[in-house]
Amino acid sequence: MRMYYRLCVLALWVPLLSSAGSSQVFNFPSSNAGMTPYTGLVGIVQETMLDRSLWLIDGANRSPLETPGGSVSKLDLKAPGKARREYEKGYQLLMKKDLAGAVVHLNAATSIYPSFVAAYNALGSAYLSLGQHDQARTAFNQAVVLDDHLPTSYFNLGCAELALKNYSPAEQSMQKASGIAPLDLNLLTALAYSQYMNQNFPAVIKTAEQVHDRKHDGAAMVHFFAAAAWEAQQNYSEAQRELDTLLKEDPKSPATAQAHLMMLQLKDEASRPIAPTSKLKITFTEIPAEAPTGPVQLPEHVRKLMQEAKENSQLAEAEAADACPACSSTEAATPSASNPAPNLPPNRSATKYDGYTFRSSADEVAIFFAATDHGKSVTNLTLQDVGVLDNSKQPAAVTGFRNESELPLRLGLVIDTSASIASRFKFEQEAAAHFMQTVVTGPDDLAFVVGFANSVLLVQDFTRDESLVTHAVGQLAPSGGTALWDAVSFAAEKLAGRSETKPVARILVVISDGDDNSSSVTAKQAIHRAESGDIIIYTVSTRDFTDTAENSFVGEHALRTLAELTGGAAFAPGSVRGLNSSLAALQQVIRSRYLLSYKPAQFQRDGQYRAIDISAEKGGHKLHVYARKGYIASTSASLQDRD
Repeated sequence: MRMYYRLCVLALWVPLLSSAGSSQVFNFPSSNAGMTPYTGLVGIVQETMLDRSLWLIDGANRSPLETPGGSVSKLDLKAPGKARREYEKGYQLLMKKDLAGAVVHLNAATSIYPSFVAAYNALGSAYLSLGQHDQARTAFNQAVVLDDHLPTSYFNLGCAELALKNYSPAEQSMQKASGIAPLDLNLLTALAYSQYMNQNFPAVIKTAEQVHDRKHDGAAMVHFFAAAAWEAQQNYSEAQRELDTLLKEDPKSPATAQAHLMMLQLKDEASRPIAPTSKLKITFTEIPAEAPTGPVQLPEHVRKLMQEAKENSQLAEAEAADACPACSSTEAATPSASNPAPNLPPNRSATKYDGYTFRSSADEVAIFFAATDHGKSVTNLTLQDVGVLDNSKQPAAVTGFRNESELPLRLGLVIDTSASIASRFKFEQEAAAHFMQTVVTGPDDLAFVVGFANSVLLVQDFTRDESLVTHAVGQLAPSGGTALWDAVSFAAEKLAGRSETKPVARILVVISDGDDNSSSVTAKQAIHRAESGDIIIYTVSTRDFTDTAENSFVGEHALRTLAELTGGAAFAPGSVRGLNSSLAALQQVIRSRYLLSYKPAQFQRDGQYRAIDISAEKGGHKLHVYARKGYIASTSASLQDRD
């Protein structure tokens, strides 16, 4: 996951600690020079973490206010010119290691504009470099108080707490940072270290497992901490396994020598006492910059063309995986400003489907659908009003039909905060907040909010408190690129992973322009995760109809594909003014949910795709139905009882 601040363990507000001429490493050097070497794995971990530069920070010589890829506080966007000028002077002095001068100007910036989050983070960085750890903690804490959704501020606060040897608060701050940016593996690695220092050994192991379960290039160091945590609990075989994993995943790790030493000591560790740990001392070490080795920077228009081609290729792959000969298009109502109709799927034909797999101990299909009449929810359907075809055949038996409009709702709002929507973001925030207030109204409803730009931020976890949801949406600020598929994948996992004691409706609402240029997850993977969790996705485009750029059409295609393959709908208001109407129409769709269950005719467990076609009529005319287009019949009875 590429996050603007390039989080690196025990690094601070990263753009403030990097320059064109050098790179910064935030060290915790040992203060026991000349003392007897440590014994045991605890000592080795301390030696490794305190004496080695394991996390190198690199980046352009630009402040958070200048870079196009940042996760920025909305408060900083309101900073007056005089405060910005003081901030920039302090920032440049910090880069030149004139720490005392930096403190003067950064204090001036916060005096002029007391809500300057970036200035407080920079000020804390200067204080920490000067060894004034209490002042650093105060500055970082103020950044957190001002804006509670930036992981950087919590991370910096955790570093200050580590410097003060306040290990429990350090772990809490790192946990908060990781909770907001749950996909950032460097943050999780920092969390594992703080957990180790706090002697929360089971938590270290759990965090390491969380990292290992994901693609984690560059984060193998977490196995080093896990090995030490196992050793501290006298489980030497697991400690050995973690070290083997570290060396296998990253044989050139800076901790390789220590890992081998650990292995030798594991043989007789049980009989060796663990020496006291050393005192922590924080310093910054400058490493001469090497010649750039990164990718060649392509012209912007070439980069965009390549990104569009990549996204189109991913969408084609997702559609091919979900296509089937039986699928057909449904006519849509004519959209209007007052009654915007969602985009409906085009005709598709192929032979392979790799999406939702039907699993039922009684060979029974259960499917959610929604019905509207000219954009208005229809909540009084009966079974006689509904028709269903499975593989072009009527079911052998309909086993259940009920109105699920009162079913507890689990709703995830996934909102694009990239720079591409900056000009209309304030209006979108207000519309999204109003939408959540009108939809999440049931006593058992729960919602969460995810913002995404280059990175994915969980700004509000599951809650039924509408004020918290509104606050979370209001805290977001536009900046950076777009990691759409990462955000969808994370939100789908979060919905599907929540344990429920009774049936619930799992829905994602994605507000975006559909462009993706920062994800590590592909479109196919994100859609599959939603399908496998029975999650319905509704998308609302932020594109203006006057935008004829090629990437805007790619984005529309992405949103339509995401919605149609998960049984939802894609709304395209076409303008900022039409956004409220589209969200109102979406609200009607969500309120008109039904659950239909049936036994398919001539069903076989053959792994083949089976199309579903649900229709509904009321008052003599056809209704618009939103439903998944099909499923795969499981080939193994052993899979039956998983869902």
